[in-house]
Amino acid sequence: MRDFRDAKAMAQTLREALNAKSVSVTHSESLELIAKILGFHDWNVLAAKIQSGSTKPPLQEAAEHNGEPARKEVAVGAAILDGYAGFYQLNDHAVLTMRRDGSHLVTRLTGQGEVSFYAESHTEFFAKAVNAQISFIPGTNGQAISLTLHQGGGNIPMARIDGAAAQAIADKTAERVKSQSASPGTEAALRRLIDGITSGKPNYDEMLSGLAEATRHQLPTLQSGLAELGAVESVRFLGVGAQGDDVYSVRHETGASHWRISLDPGGKISTAWVTPGP
Repeated sequence: MRDFRDAKAMAQTLREALNAKSVSVTHSESLELIAKILGFHDWNVLAAKIQSGSTKPPLQEAAEHNGEPARKEVAVGAAILDGYAGFYQLNDHAVLTMRRDGSHLVTRLTGQGEVSFYAESHTEFFAKAVNAQISFIPGTNGQAISLTLHQGGGNIPMARIDGAAAQAIADKTAERVKSQSASPGTEAALRRLIDGITSGKPNYDEMLSGLAEATRHQLPTLQSGLAELGAVESVRFLGVGAQGDDVYSVRHETGASHWRISLDPGGKISTAWVTPGP
């Protein structure tokens, strides 16, 4: 009987069955479909679970890590939640918008859908739909001055910004998306990043701290995935994503990968994401 560890074989079976019915899907699309069917957020999360060999659902595994009990929702006052509502800057192109929805918080990151977060204390919140947590740092007036997003092995700090600053970032990102032009330096930075991960020696000094921390945590999985694909044969710019990051398709010896990357004003990598290619 197959389980999640047979995901690649299941994806191939699914693809063949759909193709037989004249429904064409790419290899990467079939992997993402299998990940959703098995209850994982996406293929990257499932691939990490396959690498670890865990048989537990992702949220259960996270809750039980190091013997921790499952996260339990607690009630907090509306005034506390209202103090956390607002805007928090992820980078030069993306903002995390926070609002209260009854007894919990709802977040939306630039270019993404909404995610609900629930209190487990007055300052600590967790998501049920994805494996992510948020820690708030309240100011003297009860309004949060910053937060830290804990996700994917990284701890990403975000400072509160006002509505005008959030709008300025949104306008800048909209212009980037409209231009569909690659930012100078992103292709070269991406090539160096891939080379570093492949060799097991990424240049962490070339990344912002949150990305460097997440890359350290995920390095074995990232390195294994790139090893399966083989050496890079070509890098092609596809356009600008909804968060203002540059999107590239990388062709390898035995497959492809899609990358999203952005640089801060100082030239450091502020964002880097990879998903399976076609």
